[in-house]
Amino acid sequence: MELSKEIRDKYQAVIGLEVHAQMLTQSKAYSSDANLYGAAPNTLVSPITLGHPGTLPKMNKATIDYAIKMGIACNCDITENQYFARKNYFYPDLPKGYQITQDTTPICTGGMVNIKTVDGQTKQIGLTRIHMEEDAGKSIHDIDPFNTLVDLNRAGVPLIEIVSEPEIADSTEAYNYVTAVRKLVRYLDICDGNMEEGSMRCDANISVMLKGSKEFGSKVEVKNMNSIRNVKNAIEFEITRQIIEVEKGNDIPSETRNYDAIKGNTTAMRSKEAANDYRFFPEPDLQPIRVTQEHIDKLKKVMPPLPEFLFEKYTQTLKLSDYDANNIIDTKEIALYFETMVAHTKNYKGAANWLMGEIKSYLNEHAVKINEFPISGKQMAALVNLIDTGKISNSIASQKVFPVMLVNVDKLPDEIAAENNWILDANEDSLAGFIVEIINENPDEIERFRAGDKKLMGLFMGQLMKKSKGKADPKSAGQLLSKMILK
Repeated sequence: MELSKEIRDKYQAVIGLEVHAQMLTQSKAYSSDANLYGAAPNTLVSPITLGHPGTLPKMNKATIDYAIKMGIACNCDITENQYFARKNYFYPDLPKGYQITQDTTPICTGGMVNIKTVDGQTKQIGLTRIHMEEDAGKSIHDIDPFNTLVDLNRAGVPLIEIVSEPEIADSTEAYNYVTAVRKLVRYLDICDGNMEEGSMRCDANISVMLKGSKEFGSKVEVKNMNSIRNVKNAIEFEITRQIIEVEKGNDIPSETRNYDAIKGNTTAMRSKEAANDYRFFPEPDLQPIRVTQEHIDKLKKVMPPLPEFLFEKYTQTLKLSDYDANNIIDTKEIALYFETMVAHTKNYKGAANWLMGEIKSYLNEHAVKINEFPISGKQMAALVNLIDTGKISNSIASQKVFPVMLVNVDKLPDEIAAENNWILDANEDSLAGFIVEIINENPDEIERFRAGDKKLMGLFMGQLMKKSKGKADPKSAGQLLSKMILK
């Protein structure tokens, strides 16, 4: 579908997102069944998960703590007294015939997530609520050509649902919002954020209206998006589809649609349910929970530094570029490693360069994560400091000292440099002898240099490094070389 810019510019999209994040608890939300991904189908179930008569659920406390941490990270209000509800609907992979969730008392209300807009500005996306619930099982349609298969391992896995206000204006903002949410849950260690495995999923509520209108258009929900890029593409398709229908004078039915990533389009699944279709009523088998301010404060103390805080610190305090800061905070483990480095060196840019350069190259080459990197952040900071003091050059550090550090993890870089005679020579007497040799060996080039051909300095420095076996301190050697040639 194509849409002219003139027609597209007449309309504005109104988008709200519902992000479902599976919690990284050891057991399920209301039973002791293991919460694992990839087990053989229907092996992680019990009478409680299957909803057998006479069974009673029991609340998983870790789910509550994880939800509170997300609420703290998003500056939400934490509800003190909470109740659970049953959301009733039939689906083959919902064995109980209902889902335990929160209706009138979500654990978190309000709050926001900061994102970047298309033009790079910061925008706050308000949150309506974050509530706890359990996941359904999984219907599998692509194994048997004649039947739908059901795996109930996922049934009962704890979720939080993060519901945004309809304040997202386009597909790029939606992409950035889901990216920010995924980064938060990963930093908090409450969800792995692997959308392709289904541990984080996103539903998009989309409508369009004429710019300046105060009345929202008819809302359409799009499901089945298993990557952040699919979220972006599905929203872009749906915005275009709805504008075309409105331009034709057609009504937009309020419905739930499926996104086909291969075809790049959405198709109707069912008409949109209203809240009363679910027959919410209080869950009789779970007691209410009460969250105290003391418990909230306790959780705050153990939370890691969050991406937004670190970005501000790196760009404003450490004076790193936005590019460097974003690369560092992209992964929590990388950011925490960098935190260790900058705790032991003042050369923040040098530390960032080593992290983004040699260290990441090692990780990529060996297919390992930063927590498997053999050199500690403190040791790497010592290497940065060794370069700053002029005792070794960057080339000696990267080509000689760093490889030795990788296999001798207990040795300090200055010990390695000293033992291997790699400490730079800044002694003018020893360097002067080499420089005299260079002057005598290159009379024509010396005259050209004195006549103004300054590019020859590179030739002379190369010869000096060769004669000193790489031990000449580049800064002092360069100054002495220029002084002796021009005198």
